[in-house]
Amino acid sequence: MQNFLPLALGLVIFSFSITSLLVVPFIDLLYKIKFTRKVEAPKSGKVPLFDKLHDIKAGTPVGGGVLIITVVTVLFLILFPLSARMGVFIQTAYDLRSELIVIFFTFISFGLLGLLDDYKKMLGKPTKGVFGLAFGLTRRQKFIAQWILAGIVSFMIYKVLGIQILHIPIISLTLNLGFWFVPFAAFVIVSFTNAFNITDGLDGLASGLLMICLIVFGVIAASSLDTPLSLFISLWIGALIAFLYFNIWPARIWLGDSGALSFGATLAVIGLLTGNIIALCVIGGVFVIEIISSVVQILGWKLLNRPIFRLAPIHHTFLAIGWEEPKIVMRAWLAGIILAIFGLWLATI
Repeated sequence: MQNFLPLALGLVIFSFSITSLLVVPFIDLLYKIKFTRKVEAPKSGKVPLFDKLHDIKAGTPVGGGVLIITVVTVLFLILFPLSARMGVFIQTAYDLRSELIVIFFTFISFGLLGLLDDYKKMLGKPTKGVFGLAFGLTRRQKFIAQWILAGIVSFMIYKVLGIQILHIPIISLTLNLGFWFVPFAAFVIVSFTNAFNITDGLDGLASGLLMICLIVFGVIAASSLDTPLSLFISLWIGALIAFLYFNIWPARIWLGDSGALSFGATLAVIGLLTGNIIALCVIGGVFVIEIISSVVQILGWKLLNRPIFRLAPIHHTFLAIGWEEPKIVMRAWLAGIILAIFGLWLATI
């Protein structure tokens, strides 16, 4: 641990430096190719409240996830073999090659799915939706694709890495799920993918919460002596900090679905690989609250024919009642910090 800590911190700084050098030219490139958010409100008739609150952000570049995924992947491919040659002891509870395949298949495949959606949103033609204009892939298309990818990842975790147990802390209960681990893990991955995606609606909200989660899971991975996962998380944190500088209010760049889908799915996979699925739900508790609020809103419309919240997910309700955007984000970060501390405690008992 003492020998590994300087390397991990050095990777955070190095990844931050590289991303910092690239992010401004990348933003300029997105402007040049017009990869920016479009106005989504209908051109005539009543403007939905969501569009009133968010169309002021039209014109902001989208695609920060592509930059982060590229930087982290390339740096890992270069630095991980170099670290091994420099004498860093590589240790993992799983087959090294298989673990890396699971991590990067998730990181890249969900990113490509999100990139396709971003491309259709930014450069494709909109269609008429239920509430104004609809952009990108349909919800059904994205949902089916997410389940397919999550199923592949879950099967690899179960079959190749041999993970099939669920540990419940406090009561110290360990369940062997057998093959049922596959649908369970797929559900966790799809849930966090969509939870992260819907949380990524205010400047700096999802990225800041992710940074908090990754710091905690970096500690967990290091304490369990999972070297490749620790190095991956270190590079990811560094790139994310550089991106977050330009993503906080008023944002100059957004993650887009390329980042949101990739990061939500990969965070879930990290929880599965470290055996801390329950702790994951606490560490990423704000993401869980966000998606629960959306589910409750849908049930309100389905069962009661009326909304439960002013808008969903819950951060939109706070925006609609007059809270300033930075105030919502900062308070969500504070909630994320205390939940992360509680989740870390759960992971250590």
